[in-house]
Amino acid sequence: MTAEQLWVSVGFLGQALFSARFLVQWIASERQKRSVVPLPFWFLSIGGGATLFAYALWRRDPVFILGQGAGLFVYARNLYLIYQHPRPAES
Repeated sequence: MTAEQLWVSVGFLGQALFSARFLVQWIASERQKRSVVPLPFWFLSIGGGATLFAYALWRRDPVFILGQGAGLFVYARNLYLIYQHPRPAES
């Protein structure tokens, strides 16, 4: 496998992780019959965003780098807020 093929595979992996978060959010919302953003959504966002950020760095794409870098800040901040202010368990 060439370096190019490896990095394209990394890009596809990041995109798959990033896309999976929408499926997780949709299923959680359907189960609760209201819009919810479950914790795995944020972890998939971090995983997919970090992987896509690495791919963007390899591609040297400043637009992609800026977009994924800003997203990583938002995802990390949301996880920080979740852990700083946990919600009471719903019954």
